Amino acid sequence: MLIASIKTEILTAVKAACQSQFGQQPEALKLGYPPEVELGDFTVECFPLAKQFRQNPAQIAQAIASEIEPSGSIQSVRAVGPYLNVKIHNHVLFGDVCNEIVGQGECLGSTDIGQGQRVMVEYLSPNTNKPLHLGHIRNGVLGMGVSKLLEATGHTVVKANLVNDRGVHICKSMLAWLKWGDGGTPETTGTKGDHFVGDWYVRYAQEEERQPDLEQETQAMLRKWESDDPETLELWKMMNEWVYGGFAETYQKLGLEFDAFYYESQTYNLGKDLIQTGLDKGAFIVAEDGAVIAKLPIDEFGTQRDGSQKVETLLRGDGTSVYVTQDLGTAKMKFDEHQLDRSIYVVGSEQNYHFQCLFKLLDMLGFEWAPECYHLSYGMVNLPEGRMKSREGTVIDADDLIEEMFQLAADEIRERDSESELSDEEIQKRAFAIGMAAIKFYLLRVRPELTINFDPKESISFDGFTGPYCQYAYARCASILRRAETEDLASVEPDFSLLGNEEELQLIRALIQFPEVVEEAARDLSPARICNHLFTVAQTVNQFYHKHPVLAAESPSLVKARLALINASAAVIKKSLSLLGIETLEEM
Repeated sequence: MLIASIKTEILTAVKAACQSQFGQQPEALKLGYPPEVELGDFTVECFPLAKQFRQNPAQIAQAIASEIEPSGSIQSVRAVGPYLNVKIHNHVLFGDVCNEIVGQGECLGSTDIGQGQRVMVEYLSPNTNKPLHLGHIRNGVLGMGVSKLLEATGHTVVKANLVNDRGVHICKSMLAWLKWGDGGTPETTGTKGDHFVGDWYVRYAQEEERQPDLEQETQAMLRKWESDDPETLELWKMMNEWVYGGFAETYQKLGLEFDAFYYESQTYNLGKDLIQTGLDKGAFIVAEDGAVIAKLPIDEFGTQRDGSQKVETLLRGDGTSVYVTQDLGTAKMKFDEHQLDRSIYVVGSEQNYHFQCLFKLLDMLGFEWAPECYHLSYGMVNLPEGRMKSREGTVIDADDLIEEMFQLAADEIRERDSESELSDEEIQKRAFAIGMAAIKFYLLRVRPELTINFDPKESISFDGFTGPYCQYAYARCASILRRAETEDLASVEPDFSLLGNEEELQLIRALIQFPEVVEEAARDLSPARICNHLFTVAQTVNQFYHKHPVLAAESPSLVKARLALINASAAVIKKSLSLLGIETLEEM
C-alpha cells in the first residue's frame, strides 16, 4: 500500500541519516503527524534518540534534517525543535494516494495483520421467552462491528449466537400460554412470533402476583422438560419456533449475521466430564454438601467479607448443572470444533465476575487457550425515563424502536424535502437506512464499556455527531461526482500542485490515517474509533467544499484535482459506514 510505503520511505531516510551522522542505526523511531497541517504531512519525534545519541533532541533533529535530500515521495525535511517535519510531494500526497484509495474498493483499509488467526465472536445470546430489546441491539451492532473490524484486518471470524432456550423463565411463557392462550398462535392473532411468546411471559408475571403457587407449577414443568416428557418437549419446540421466526426478522433488519448457533438446551450438561477431570487432577474439590467447588486464587479474586477464600460452585450437591458448568463445556467445544485461536464473548458488564471466574476455571483445567478467551464487556443502555425492565412489560422492544426511528426519519425527509416529488417507496427506503444509521452509530460511537443514554431524536439529527450526518456527507460527495460527469473534463489532467490550502491538507491527512485507525479499532475491539474518525472525515470534507468550490474552481485542472479529493473522501466514508453496518445513500 502506498501510504505504508511512504511511511517506510521516511523512516528509511531517517535511519540512513542517523547512520551517517551518528555511526549507528536508531533504536526507536516514532512517526506521527504535526499538530498543524502547514508544518508538514508527517513528523518524526527525536526524543527517543536522545539517550542513544547523547545529544538533546533538537540537535539530533537538525543533524538528521541536514542529511536528507528531496527524493522519491519526500519533498522536504525540516527540523523544528525536537521534531523532523516531512513534506510529501503534492502529486504523491493528493494524486497517487487518492487514486489508490479509490482503486482499493472494498479492500480499502484492510490489512493482513490477523492472517491465519481464527476468532469466534459470540454475541447477542437472546432468551426465547421474549423479543429482543434495546440492550440486544447494542450487543448485536457491537458484535457485528467487531466482527467486521477483525475481518478487515485479515482474521477468519466465526460469528456465533448462544441461544438461551431452556430454564424456568422459558417455562413461565409456556405455562401461561397453556393456561390462558386458548390455542392462539402468532398466525391466528397476527402477532410477530417473539412478541407473541413475550406477551405470555408478561402475563405470567402479572398472574404470579395474584397466584404465588404458579412458581411451583413452573418448576414442575421444568422437571418434566429435563425428564424428556414428550408433551412438554413438543410445546417447548413449538413456542421456540415461533420465537425463532420473529428473531430472524429482527436479525435481518439489524443486519446481524451468524455462522454458528449454540443452544443451551444442547449444551447445559456439557462440562460435567471436565469437572470430573478437574476433580481427578485436584483442581476442584467436593464440599461437605456434595457440591463440586473451585477455590479461587486470593491474589486475583480477593476474599469473602468474613475473610474466607472465595469459591465457585461447579455442580450442585444433587449433581445438577449450574450456568458455569455449561460454559466450561461450550468453551472447549468451540475451540475443538472451529480450531480457534481466540474466543470473544460480547456480554453486558453485569456478567464481568462470571467471565472472570470462567476463564480462571479454564486455566485451572490446564487449557492452553484459556488466556485467549476474552470478555468484551459493554455498558447498559438507558432511555431518558430510566433503565429498562422486562418483567413489568416496559422493555424497550427492538422492533418498536426500529419502527420509531423509521417514522422519525420519514418525517425528517418529508420536512426537508417538502417540495420534492419523492415516491412513498423512495421515502421508505431512505427512512429505513437513515433510521438504522441513527441507531447503530449512536450505540457504537462510545467505547463499549460506557453506559449509554439513548436519545432517539438526537440520534436521528442530520447535524452533529450522528450516523445521518455522516450519511449526508457521503451523499453530498456523490452528488458532486454525479454533476462532474456532465462536465467536459475527460481530457483534462489534474494539477495537484494547485492543492495545499488548510482544508485540503486537513482532509488528505484524515484520509491517509484511515488504515491505521482500522488497525487500532480492531486491536481495541472498539468500533467507536471508526465512528470518531468517520465523523472527522465527514466534518472535514464538509468544511472543504463549503469553503472551496469544486466544480466552480478557477481552472479545469484544479477542478479535476479537487474531484480526486472528493472521490477519495467518498470512498473512505463509504468504507467506514460499511464497517459499522450502515448503508450509504447516493441521495438524501
